[in-house]
Amino acid sequence: MAERKPPGMSFESWIEKQIREAEERGEFDNLPGAGKPLSNLDRPWLTTYAEREGLSLEAALPEPLLLRKEVERLPDTVAGLRTEDEVRRTAHELNLRIARWIRSGVGPRVHVAPVDVDEVVADWKAACPTPVRPERTPDVPRPSEPRARWWRRRRRRS
Repeated sequence: MAERKPPGMSFESWIEKQIREAEERGEFDNLPGAGKPLSNLDRPWLTTYAEREGLSLEAALPEPLLLRKEVERLPDTVAGLRTEDEVRRTAHELNLRIARWIRSGVGPRVHVAPVDVDEVVADWKAACPTPVRPERTPDVPRPSEPRARWWRRRRRRS
C-alpha cells in the first residue's frame, strides 16, 4: 500500500521521490513495450480507444446528433425494406424517438425535426420500381345482426 504524503512536502516532490525509489527497486524493468516509442500520439485518444474496444464513435455523440444522423440515413435504411407498411413503421418509430427527445428537454438544444412519413414513402416508391404489396386477407363476413347480450336474451325468454 502506498504511504501517505508527509505534511510540508509538495505533491510533485513526493511523487518524484516515489518514482525514483521504484526505479531503484527495478519495478519498471521488463515492462511490455519497454524501450519502444509510444504509438498513436498523432491521433485523438477517443479514436484510438474506440478502435481498441471495438466501439463506434457514434456512441459518444449526444442524442440529438444521433437522431440527425438517423434522419440523414433514413432513405438508405428504408431502401432495403420490402413493404410500404415497413417503411411507414420505420419512419414513425424514428418520429416517436425524435418527439421523446424534444419532450425530454435534456441535452444540447439542436434542432431536429420529425420526418414526413408520406414523403419518405413517396421517395421509397420512386426508388423501388416494384414495391411488394402486402397480400390482402379475405374479408370475413360479419353477421347482419349483432348477437344480443345475455341479459337481453334472458328477457326475451320470460
